[in-house]
Amino acid sequence: MRSERFTCDHCGHVCDISELTEFDGQDLCSDCISEHTAICSHCGERYWLDDDAGDDNTFLCQRCYENYYTHCDHCGRLIEQDDACYRDSDEDEDYPLCSECYHDQNGGVRDYYYKPEPIFYGEGNRYFGVELEIDEAGESDSAAQEIMAIANRRHDHLYCKHDGSLNDGIELVSHPMTLKYHMSDMPWAEVLRKAVNLGYLSHQCGTCGLHVHVNRSSFGAYEKDQDAVIARILFFVENHWNEMLRFSRRTQRQMEQWAARYGRKDDPKAFLDQAKSRSLSRYTCVNLTNCATVEFRMFRGTLKLNTFLATLQMVSTICDVALSLSDEELKSLTWTEFVMDFCRPPELVQYLKERRLYVSEPVNAEVEI
Repeated sequence: MRSERFTCDHCGHVCDISELTEFDGQDLCSDCISEHTAICSHCGERYWLDDDAGDDNTFLCQRCYENYYTHCDHCGRLIEQDDACYRDSDEDEDYPLCSECYHDQNGGVRDYYYKPEPIFYGEGNRYFGVELEIDEAGESDSAAQEIMAIANRRHDHLYCKHDGSLNDGIELVSHPMTLKYHMSDMPWAEVLRKAVNLGYLSHQCGTCGLHVHVNRSSFGAYEKDQDAVIARILFFVENHWNEMLRFSRRTQRQMEQWAARYGRKDDPKAFLDQAKSRSLSRYTCVNLTNCATVEFRMFRGTLKLNTFLATLQMVSTICDVALSLSDEELKSLTWTEFVMDFCRPPELVQYLKERRLYVSEPVNAEVEI
């Protein structure tokens, strides 16, 4: 006796009635059932796979996801709502994290060699990574967690590391961000204020520096173009060494120890040739040992917001000048022309006046921390 033949309502395949499954008012063949529907892991009901709210390991219908599941705000992992972690223990004010990300972001002080995959924040092609050393209040996991709870409230902006050059402190390290993001989206004011409230110092310790990394790729698409810009950066720093020393707030002795100069040369290319021929050392004013970044190491640490932001702005402005001027134009650029023609941000102008590096009347400065 011949079996009765039917057509799949989804693909039109002709098959035996035993191969059909009724779902959502349609008769589907076994292939369509397998490829286009799934069984919810939570409630056991079948649903169209296009409406799947789970992941590669867990099938979930929309209703069960909304009632019982969420995603980690940091890594995107699917987690049950009962297993979600919140930094402030307030589900209405904070974002859910899986256990691994919660402990990773709140794990305290990392070892010196800890270096996570960088996360880039902001729209643009020039990114700044900050290393700020703070001292005198302990290499404390709890203090690091308090600082990171502020910095990482919305995104994974900051982590804390051990630094052997400090007496009793930690190093705050940011992920790379555009200058605009540092100024507007990164809560530096709250971070610095929390560090002060916890008893940390930076400028007032002879141990602390403020280092700023800039991605080499922002200087050009090719290595020769990047080298030309880096050469002009080195030339600018050396050509205006006295002003940069005053800007840095370091003593000459501190500079020699942590951010040595390359020495006087007549043109930018000679600076780069000398820098490349020297034995590799990161303890130079502009460190070239990183393959992906150029590191400005000359600045003394600070917990004063305006000084901190002005430092980032100064680095950015030096990069602007090195990108926009030719070697000959840079060689003839005076400090007065530099500050008047290129130094625009109000925080930078304020700081230049405080350090007596601006041509207009000086202003009274708040005490550095």
